Amino acid sequence: MDKIKKALNKLSSKERQQLKKILSQINNRDFQDLDLKKLKGKDDVFRIRKGNMRIIFHKLNNSIKVLSVERRNSKTYKKK
Repeated sequence: MDKIKKALNKLSSKERQQLKKILSQINNRDFQDLDLKKLKGKDDVFRIRKGNMRIIFHKLNNSIKVLSVERRNSKTYKKK
């Protein structure tokens, strides 16, 4: 099981619905209502914060790759 599927299994149904909405906004490049922030030291890696959830993604030219979906804790932003 990959990392994102594992994280999705840990979310409640309400959180999954929020996540689907956020992912569709990311896919449509509609970042206006999202809490979007560029991560320090990275020019093309961003995070979106929604409550306790963090979605970290890589944005390069016209492609977006979701790197992780996690609940916020002390290890969320550590380098791997």
